[in-house]
Amino acid sequence: MKVKSGLVMLALCFVWVSLVRAQDSQLVQAAKKEGKVVWYTSLALPSSTALAHAFKTRYPGVEVEVHRTGSQRVLQRVMQEAGAKIKNADIIHTSDAGHFVLLKEKGMLLKNTPRGVEAFPAGFKDKDGFYYGMRATLSVIAHNPKLIADKDAPKTWKDLLDPKWKGKEVTAHPGYSGIIMTHVLALVNVYGWDYFRDLAKNSLHIVQSANDPAGVVASGERPIGVNGAEYFYYKTLKQGNPIRIIYPKEGVPLVVSPIATAKDAPHPNAAKLFTEFVFTKESQQLLADREGLYTGHPDVTYPADKPKLKDLKILSVDGDELEKRNAEIKKRFVEYFGA
Repeated sequence: MKVKSGLVMLALCFVWVSLVRAQDSQLVQAAKKEGKVVWYTSLALPSSTALAHAFKTRYPGVEVEVHRTGSQRVLQRVMQEAGAKIKNADIIHTSDAGHFVLLKEKGMLLKNTPRGVEAFPAGFKDKDGFYYGMRATLSVIAHNPKLIADKDAPKTWKDLLDPKWKGKEVTAHPGYSGIIMTHVLALVNVYGWDYFRDLAKNSLHIVQSANDPAGVVASGERPIGVNGAEYFYYKTLKQGNPIRIIYPKEGVPLVVSPIATAKDAPHPNAAKLFTEFVFTKESQQLLADREGLYTGHPDVTYPADKPKLKDLKILSVDGDELEKRNAEIKKRFVEYFGA
């Protein structure tokens, strides 16, 4: 009986694999008929184009049209186009989880569950299956070791408030960047708004994207980054630039960046194929290896010189709270920093 049972299970496995392959083949053919997928993303352009190239190599005949800008501008464009009845975006990806709470509430997302995401941590998936965390990064402190010795550099978030750093610090903007929106709320939840009021006294240089501080710090224009995307600091460092990344022991904001399919996607099959591709082990590993990102995939490994998330104190932010406090964060930032 055990032999027969085993043979039955094996036969069922073969049937299941055959069905999956047939479905995959049908999806690929349907995607090729549509010809392209339009991706609105806040992922850095070198990273998003690398992922797009990998997809096109795997599925020739399906182009990826990448529209890259900051998270807040991605959402603004999506909302403006929806108001004008323009159906252009297939895939939406930002670093502000609150955006996906809003889009889901407005019925603007298509329920789509890629294979394998059930193994992702809870913080990387919507319980209703409308969006999933494609990648994650940390918002960290960084400094230029050619201009500030390691022993003298700020090590904690509170160290950044020291008046001796006046005129030497750079910050990205939550009105542009979803990563910084999350960063601000995470630190407000720990220290209150007084922290940012005091930080602003140091006359910070303000840039837009969470990727921008890396270039400013590496060039020495402002030798300290009070925030910024850890993955982009890491990539800048690996390119031979003078960057030292600091992971404050009192906690580091973790920014999970969701991806979702637009409900009115003009290329729905290509969108589904692209989303399936994004969450494969190969693609998630590419994001970790080439881009220095973290992912929710349990089988992904990371460069030896990057800390493991389990070894850090993580400051997490709820997507619902991000959405509710979005306007407050933008208003307060402008009030304190003047831009």
